[in-house]
Order: sequence, then structure tokens, then C-alpha cells
Amino acid sequence: MLSQNSWLNALTNDLLNEDWRQGGFGIYIHWPFCEAKCPYCDFNSHVSRNIDQAVWKKAYLSELHRYAAETRGRTVTSVFFGGGTPSLMDPETVAAVIHEIKTLWPTANDLEITLEANPSSVEARRFEAYRDGGVSRISMGIQALNDTDLKRLGRIHSTSEALAAFDIARNTFERVSFDLIYARQDQTLKEWEAELNQALTLSIDHLSLYQLTVEDGTAFGDRYALGKLRGLPDDDLGADMFDLTQDVCGSAGMPAYEVSNHARDGAQSRHNLIYWRYGDYLGIGPGAHGRMTVNGQRKATICYSNPKRWLDAVEANAPEQSRESLTREDEATEFLLMGLRLRSGIDVDRYARMAQKPLSHHALIHLTDIGMISLTKSTLSVTDQGFRVLNSVIAELLPD
Repeated sequence: MLSQNSWLNALTNDLLNEDWRQGGFGIYIHWPFCEAKCPYCDFNSHVSRNIDQAVWKKAYLSELHRYAAETRGRTVTSVFFGGGTPSLMDPETVAAVIHEIKTLWPTANDLEITLEANPSSVEARRFEAYRDGGVSRISMGIQALNDTDLKRLGRIHSTSEALAAFDIARNTFERVSFDLIYARQDQTLKEWEAELNQALTLSIDHLSLYQLTVEDGTAFGDRYALGKLRGLPDDDLGADMFDLTQDVCGSAGMPAYEVSNHARDGAQSRHNLIYWRYGDYLGIGPGAHGRMTVNGQRKATICYSNPKRWLDAVEANAPEQSRESLTREDEATEFLLMGLRLRSGIDVDRYARMAQKPLSHHALIHLTDIGMISLTKSTLSVTDQGFRVLNSVIAELLPD
């Protein structure tokens, strides 16, 4: 007969075995190619003029079969084609991947299949082919609604091209989202307000609104280090732009459901919710990351990032550069890092089951007293004030 401690440990293990179900199960497909590399981008993307689509289709299908052997029977709720610029994929390649996923796994009745697209790689017939192949949602990387800033951001489309592409997408797909970057060089608060209001007039149900960050290893990072990236807003203006974004989008019926993502009710990105709710997801393609529970143990997977290296590794049936078993502490930390980005917050009991201990009572009381978090019996969420300094709030909650 099990002792009380053994019983509790067994219960904890059973709960962790199925913990991914609370976030769902999705599949991410990474297409690593772009027409041009944007100077702010630190994603795994490459410029190549010679791409053998048949080779890439074969590799993706092979990987789907390999992962299906470990996750068979799970219900797929979301598929996401990211990159890079997935709208450079042949529609036949996208359709073949979608067909294979539906063959290998059960899929939800409301399965959402998203493809990222840049306006420069858009044409009506191509979008219709993606739709006919199974894509139900498009996420467009527009980034700015004026030509001067588009050029500064290294984008190769114009504002008129972006709006024309959006119009095609809106008339082709069930749902369309697009991205904008704010806190750009020399951008004023009034200019951002006007641009945001323009975006909200486009009959859109989802917006991803990111504050420009300068990352090491990017062209912008190099310029910044040399003192050549001028006109960036100071911290106060950046904070004002964030606050304005919340107010304007909230008033338009598109409140933030995550730090940088705004949606009308029911239009939230299901795939991103898998990440933030700490579900399981397969990461397929060069540089793709995944989280996959196998035999009750959550694994962190990372694929080789170089496209040719990844293709060669697929041929050798070993495309993962690493597959690491996560400890309970690792899982609890990742759950906290991802879940507190959501306005709805996290289930504190779920955290305690992962970490095998509750969050620090002292930290919870302190952060509540200073207005950074809101705490109920079962839920911890970050307040508007706390979102401005989210990293500091999370650091306070993480165990020493």
C-alpha cells in the first residue's frame, strides 16, 4: 500500500503525464526562406534564389511520420506555417503537409491552420490555392502603414501593396491578422495613434502589435552598437505608446489577450494560445523548437538551424540538434514565463503541481500590495501596471 507521500508523488506524476492537455496540441512548420532579410529580424531566415520545393515537401512529410509515431492518437487543434516567409512555399507543398497531418492524427472540428505571409509575395490565385489546400487563417507581416518607415524597416513592399494584399486575404480566408511594429525611429505618439486607428478601420479581428526591439546579431543591432540607429523613443515614450495601444484597441473592441496580441472575442490565435497555455507542439523545420510529452516526460526539442544541415539530418532520420528532458522545475518556470503573458493569467494549482510547491507567499503578497498582480483563489494574473514591467514581475515570482 502506498504511503501518503508516495500517493501524492504518484498523483503528481499522473497529472504531469497529461498536463499538456490543458494547453492543447499543435504542429509548427518552419519555412526558412525570405526574399530579403529584414534588419530587425533575429528569426532563422535565409535568402536563397534556388529552392527545390519537392525536396522540402518530402522532408516535411518524412518528419510528420517520425513525430506521429511518438504522438499517435492526439487531436491536433492548430497548425502554423511560420518563417521566414511561408507564402513563398508552393501551395502544393502546403496542401500536401496539411493532408498528411489530417491522415496521421485526428483533428479538431474547428482546426485552425495559419500561414504567415508578406505582402510582397501575395497574389490572388496563390491565396486561393492556399485556401483550397486547407489554410483557414492568414497572418500578414505588414509592420508599418507608411512607406518611409517600411523602407527603414527593410520591407520590400509599399503601403499600397500591403493594403491590396490584405484586401485579397480578407476576401479569401475566414480570418486574417496582421502585424505592426511601433516605437520606430522618429515615430511620435500622435503618429502611432493615427496609424493604429487606420489599422482598426480595416475590418480586422486580430492584430499583433510589437514594440521595436533591437536584438544582438541583427543589422539593427550592429547599427545601434555603432551609434547609427538614431531616433528611437526613450523608455517614457515607449511606455506611453504601450498604454495608448491598450486604450485604443480596447475602445475598439479588440482588447489585449496577451502582451502584444489583440483580438475580438473568439478571434484569438489558437496556435499561440497553445504556447502560452503551455501545451505540446511539434517543431518541424530548420531551427524549429518543440515541446512534446513522451511517456509522461516533457521534452524540449531543437532542430538544426541551417537549412541544408536540416535536410541532410532528415535524410539520416536525426534532424534534432537536441532533445532535452525537462525537470519539473523547468516546466514550472516555462509555464510561468508563458502563462503570465496572458491577460487571463495562470492556474496557481497547476503551477504548484509542476513545481511540487506553491508560489512564494511573500512574493504574491508584495506584488499584490504594489498593484502588479491580481490574485484569486485559483488564478494569478498580471495587472495593466504589471504588464509594463512584466519581466520584473516574473523575476520576483521565480524561485531563487
